[in-house]
Order: sequence, then structure tokens, then C-alpha cells
Amino acid sequence: MNAQAKSLYTAKVRTTGGREGTSRSSDGRLDIRLSTPGGPGSGTNPEQLFAAGWSACFEGAMAIAARKMNVALPANLTIDAEVDLNVADGAYFLIARLNVSMPGLDHDIARALVDAAHQTCPYSKATRGNIEVEINLI
Repeated sequence: MNAQAKSLYTAKVRTTGGREGTSRSSDGRLDIRLSTPGGPGSGTNPEQLFAAGWSACFEGAMAIAARKMNVALPANLTIDAEVDLNVADGAYFLIARLNVSMPGLDHDIARALVDAAHQTCPYSKATRGNIEVEINLI
């Protein structure tokens, strides 16, 4: 981190047991069981957690962009995040899509908001150049 950066928040989560274990945050607000994707068990999985975190962060980045553009986001805005766990030649990797719906908003304005959010969202920055990503306006 450079000298001018300021840490705003640090999430602290302890996971035990991997994909069949549990994860709990240091403040107790997150306390979940984990399960392998598509397997038995009632827990969530890392791919679902990543999809939830990214889509929530992305909507926040869209709200910032909307304020800068003096645009009101529609109340029925939705983001459907899809994170694929893949394997090829014994190596695992992710592919992700965000499908953003902003009914009633002009298409060009909606596209500008999505593009701005994808440039500023920390999750988008983290994935850029590391995994295949699609940001779709539906």
C-alpha cells in the first residue's frame, strides 16, 4: 500500500474445514456453513459468496457514478451475478458475469453507469486481467 492510501475497513474471517467447513467473521456478523458447489450439504460456497460480494459492491459503485452524473438509479435495479468454477488440464479457474438491469433508464445512460462502475468497483479491479469477465446490460 502506498503512503497516501488509507485503509477504510479490514474484513477478518476465519475458515476451517475448507469447502466442507465453516467461516466466521471476527465480529460474528458472518457465521456460515460451507458446502461444495452442487454437492450435498446445506452451506453456501465461495463462488456464491464472491458473486454476492461483487454484485453488492458493483451496485455501490453504480450509485457513486449516478451521483456524479446527476442520475437517479431506478428503485428496481438488479444485478444477477454468475460465477463459474471451471477446470481445464487439472487447473481450476473462474469465469464471471454481471447481468445488470435498470428498467426505465435510457440505455446510453445505463451503459455509462455500468462502464463507470466497472472502472471503480474494487472487485472489478481485482478481476481485471485475472479472470474472464462479462458485464452485461439487460
